[in-house]
Amino acid sequence: MESDNRVVDPPQRLALCITELEVGGAERCLVELATRIDRTRFAPVVYALSPRPGAGERTLLAQLDAAGIETHFLGARGARDFPHAVQRLAGLFKQQRPAVVQSFLFHANFVARWAAWFAGVPHVLSGVRVAEQGVAWHLWLDRATRWLVERYVCVSHDVACFTRERLGLSEGRVTVIPNGIDYDRLSSAPAADLTAFGLEAGRKVVTYVGRLEPQKGVLELIESCRQWLDRLPGHALLLVGAGPLEAKLRENAEQLNVGRRIHFAGWRMDVAQIMKASDVVVLPSRWEGMPNVILEAMAVGKAVVSTDVEGVRELLGEEAGEQIAPRGDYRQFAERIAALAADDARREQLAASNQLQAKRFCWQSMVAAYERLFTEVAR
Repeated sequence: MESDNRVVDPPQRLALCITELEVGGAERCLVELATRIDRTRFAPVVYALSPRPGAGERTLLAQLDAAGIETHFLGARGARDFPHAVQRLAGLFKQQRPAVVQSFLFHANFVARWAAWFAGVPHVLSGVRVAEQGVAWHLWLDRATRWLVERYVCVSHDVACFTRERLGLSEGRVTVIPNGIDYDRLSSAPAADLTAFGLEAGRKVVTYVGRLEPQKGVLELIESCRQWLDRLPGHALLLVGAGPLEAKLRENAEQLNVGRRIHFAGWRMDVAQIMKASDVVVLPSRWEGMPNVILEAMAVGKAVVSTDVEGVRELLGEEAGEQIAPRGDYRQFAERIAALAADDARREQLAASNQLQAKRFCWQSMVAAYERLFTEVAR
């Protein structure tokens, strides 16, 4: 019997870099990629700029540990620590000798590309998750260091167009890989008991999920909510999330005399269950990339109302029209909420269509796209 003398190539070394590992969209994307990627072909190591989390902090580190993924924390607490982070990361790259560095989020992109340059890493990829319109110097710095990056990986075609235009990139330097979701878990989520948040039993709910910060348009959501609350006496607004605007939002709700119909749930792990118990999920953002909350609401089986921000039309497909309002037009946004919340039959039709559409965005599809990209650039 002849022996098999074929030479098996060793797994391709990957460095996956991110700012921190708190529970968030980009962080979950990295963790799912690291834990699901074909380990016979790829050997991932994860690097986070932040200090190692303490016991009890909400992070995704346990998932990486359970999968046996080597993880390093660089200890950076702010911009002044970045030079040291670059130096330390370059040293770790020299030890690991990755073929490809893939980074996620602005600060990790910046630190990782310089560290890779100092360490001589041959292929550097930067992830772009939003069409950044809030911090102009981010775009300036990204453009100034674009020569360090071989490929930009964008979460939507809208973000890809934005990135090419703002950074002056050729089409071949930009790749689109949409976000993924755990469709089976989301689609089978049970409904939460919303009375735990002070809602009366039987009260119908319009739900916002996300950070309470200016980018998300939550101030405008509160300011325009009477336009639909007055027409829907059986409904309330539930805000799920935390952030710097919470006190201001509560104050505005009281001034508008709608405080009793607006409820704050804070940061929650059971977001899918809360959305399942809601009538409509809303996203009033001023800009985005490919919002996970919309994708997750679709998978749960809900109609949505969103501003016409980056990535949303790509998610909703042919049923986008009734579920989108022009960016910045919060009167039209309120009209969309009122119309869908009042029309049970149409809302259920849209919910079923959304859930079917969401099947396209599973974790397996996202990971397969990254595997093809890593193989292509390191060929």
